[in-house]
Amino acid sequence: MGIVGPPVDRDGGRARRRRVRPSTRGVRPRRRPRGQGDRGAPRVRPPRRRRSRALAPRPRGRGGEEHLAPGPRRARRGGDAPARRDRRGGEARPLVRGRQGARVRERGARRGRAGVRRAVRILLVNWNDRENPHAGGAEIHLHEIFGRLAGWGHTVDLVASGWPGGAAQTVLDGMRVHRSGGRHSFALRARAVVGRLLHTRSYDILVEDINKLPLYLTQLTELPFCVIVPHLFGATAFAEASWPIAAVVWAAEQLIPRVYRRAAFHAISDSTRDDLVRRGIPRQRVEVIYPGVDAAWYSPDGGTPRAGAPTFLYVGRLKRYKGVETAVRALALARAERPDVTLEIAGQGDDRFRLERLARALSQVDAVRFLGFVPDAEKRRLLRRAWAVVLPSQKEGWGISNVEAAACGTPALASDSPGLRESVRHGETGFLVPHGDERALADRMLALAAEPALVSRLGRGARAFAEQLSWERAARATEAHLQRVIAQGG
Repeated sequence: MGIVGPPVDRDGGRARRRRVRPSTRGVRPRRRPRGQGDRGAPRVRPPRRRRSRALAPRPRGRGGEEHLAPGPRRARRGGDAPARRDRRGGEARPLVRGRQGARVRERGARRGRAGVRRAVRILLVNWNDRENPHAGGAEIHLHEIFGRLAGWGHTVDLVASGWPGGAAQTVLDGMRVHRSGGRHSFALRARAVVGRLLHTRSYDILVEDINKLPLYLTQLTELPFCVIVPHLFGATAFAEASWPIAAVVWAAEQLIPRVYRRAAFHAISDSTRDDLVRRGIPRQRVEVIYPGVDAAWYSPDGGTPRAGAPTFLYVGRLKRYKGVETAVRALALARAERPDVTLEIAGQGDDRFRLERLARALSQVDAVRFLGFVPDAEKRRLLRRAWAVVLPSQKEGWGISNVEAAACGTPALASDSPGLRESVRHGETGFLVPHGDERALADRMLALAAEPALVSRLGRGARAFAEQLSWERAARATEAHLQRVIAQGG
């Protein structure tokens, strides 16, 4: 499925205001000739309905059904997305290529996809873009999907926060990026930027990615609306932030069912969908589209063998709710029996200093290596040589680092938490342990350290699992979902 022709401007090139305010124009009944008396109600000519702006016919069947994801297809002329730059500004490389399995079930994804008649104009809002120093897995997800949509000919404007030294406007992965405010002021500045763009440009749909505070952008427009939800914090906010800030986050999320009552939802896992349903979102309005992985880039390499000594790796932001403290404490327990076990921590965040103090207090300074930010090529090397990645988080939407490790043939040790239990298959691609259980995590570390053959077996299973996922498929499913939302009018 691709763009057949150039986008058609139905307004003659002029910017128009897209349904920012409801119309008050009504139908005026035809006057009756004199003398008719009360012989009947006047005939009112119904207004001619404009043809739907739908890009694809509305699919049959009820929402929420399960469908097998489509298998691999031959490449079509003009269907491939262009090469893009590395997520952190490195050299250009192609997007997902290679084998795509057919065994991943994506809730709500339709197998029959009608051809696109014209390009979609998308206004996309997310707290960060991928160049932001605070970017994480949510930004990888956003750019992998919407960068492909832009590459297929759709127009994507992204509103995101800025940072000191960051350009106010730029183009990333074919998307025009409008930056405003900063990490702590974006919630106050974003609505004004979105409102200005809605008044000066024409869009078909507004997409808000909620991975921090919701911005309640449904209040600004009557455009068809889609909400992407990696995961909601809920009570975990109190483990991350001070209670006044955590209370604001918790309260803001409580309003989501009411404020976004007309929106469609894109959840990245069954766990996130179930959370939304528990909060009052109708199940049929939630589409589950699993994230992908670049299985061509993240792949095993015979030239990068496992580390000589048992080495475990955490990759991600250093935040309290990520549970990295549990990994450090588990390492200390494991080293009481295997002094050669080590832990590498790749990433940055405001919890780093506390974790470094913990490592010193546990006399594990030499065994815990804080690597800070690492570029993609170095991250891939670390994933390939690790005996397993660890992600003892209390709650995740999915766990992209688990799947990137899996694509490299490296198993994962993770908390048996929402989201993570979907990106790790217990006993097949790694092991799940009770959240916060340092002893259980240490025992799994020791089991892998004692049996390299187990690491290899789990690594093969992990690679097979990762091959069933692709960003191409996730982008196609997202494209089809947005088409249906537009066809249904919101």
